[in-house]
Amino acid sequence: MFENISLMFVQYPAIWVTTALLVCLCIGSFLNVVIHRLPKMLEKEFLCECREYLTDELKKPSNDQQTDQTYNLVKPNSTCPSCNTAIKPWHNIPIFGWLTLRGKCANCQNPISVRYPLVELLTGVTGAFAAWYFGYGLAAFAAIIFTCLIIAMTFIDLDSMLLPDQLTLPLLWLGLLVNYQAIFVPLHDAVLGAVLGYLALWSIFWLFKLVTGKEGMGYGDFKLLAALGAWMGYQALLPIILISSFVGAVLGIIILKTRKDEEQRIPFGPYLAIAGWIAFYWRDNLIHFYLHNFVY
Repeated sequence: MFENISLMFVQYPAIWVTTALLVCLCIGSFLNVVIHRLPKMLEKEFLCECREYLTDELKKPSNDQQTDQTYNLVKPNSTCPSCNTAIKPWHNIPIFGWLTLRGKCANCQNPISVRYPLVELLTGVTGAFAAWYFGYGLAAFAAIIFTCLIIAMTFIDLDSMLLPDQLTLPLLWLGLLVNYQAIFVPLHDAVLGAVLGYLALWSIFWLFKLVTGKEGMGYGDFKLLAALGAWMGYQALLPIILISSFVGAVLGIIILKTRKDEEQRIPFGPYLAIAGWIAFYWRDNLIHFYLHNFVY
């Protein structure tokens, strides 16, 4: 049966791309859970560790973070952020559920962020693009996993200025594992990409700190670039850094001009993620463009 399905996907690419789109829409719905809950889970874990050592000094967590309650990516069931009413299964259908509710909770009528369907749509479209670009096979499945992890990290970093090890490290090891068979680049290039990717931002971090006395980025950014290097090889590091720096500079200036809080920090992870996704598909074109316009 599996062979028949695989053969159908190979013979009819449109069915394969459509299937990838529908599956990735559902994955996008789960990514919304990851984006919302993973930072809270890490905070809860941190509070538990603090309570273990400072039980007499640390106040008990608030009701929504009681350490004796199960809180993970599976439990409890999804609820409205405003009234905590459980969301019905048919309201969790990607995009369609949000549209049928007209962007409001069925119980309290408070607005539900448009970001939820946007994450689902983004995951679906980028997953379908990966399926179309690589065709049916291991490369497409790997590209979809890569894209999903990148999307989750992007929105978590935007929300909480955090790139969790629970996402960056699996992305790094998966990149090396995938390229063990040279799916995207030779293993030698992947290992060098991981090492040099980490060292590049680590060096910039300490140079910036020595000059200004401030920390310009977090260690999660080092790990993210190392992971991107593991997937695409060391050759892609320079284009990724240049693109992310350019996009970050442009958007950073806009944010600086419009923000009210002068002390507001700007995450660098989303810019790395955007640049990494671009380089994942057009690495050779970017390298060729750079060499022929800035080197030769």
